[in-house]
Amino acid sequence: METEIEMWELAGPAFVNAVPALMEIYYAAMSPPPDQLSGRQAIMRQHADYPRFHSVTAVTGRGEAVGFAYGFHGAPGQWWHDVVSAELGGSDPAGARHWLGDSFEVAEVHVLPAWQGRGVGRAVLHRLTSGRRERTAVLSTHTGPTPARGLYSSFGFTDVLAEFYFPGSPGRAFAIMAAPLPLPLPGGGPGRVAGRSRE
Repeated sequence: METEIEMWELAGPAFVNAVPALMEIYYAAMSPPPDQLSGRQAIMRQHADYPRFHSVTAVTGRGEAVGFAYGFHGAPGQWWHDVVSAELGGSDPAGARHWLGDSFEVAEVHVLPAWQGRGVGRAVLHRLTSGRRERTAVLSTHTGPTPARGLYSSFGFTDVLAEFYFPGSPGRAFAIMAAPLPLPLPGGGPGRVAGRSRE
């Protein structure tokens, strides 16, 4: 049976109001230590004030949020942008300028486990990046053959740093991935997808 999914595009203030509900999706998808949740909420609220912020939430016809993604224009002075620029610029200055000089930073993409594998992540990522003015999209994800890496690779993301350790997380390796915009739309997706903007 086909499932109807709506894509709600939340402006910054609406996104901030939705953060507690979105954190439930984040927690279910990522299983982080509970003591990290308050800090993650604060970071997400801060990101809503970043330039060209954009968010997309996947909502079922019953009004249940099952996935979300958000991002913003990457710029000097932002923590992720600065630490990744410093690392990539040390080994590949031209690559750092190309990939990070005019980039859309995909900060989070999460889907409830029961809805994974049904095209929701693909749909929110494509909607999130559609119409962006930046030259590239960039993100970080755990190393290894994870479903997330498979999703990003299907959109054309490739590793620009294959094994990167963020300050404060020496025991967890991340891949820094990047792709030219606009992203192609791979085949597949959830049943029917509609769009809606929320201020």
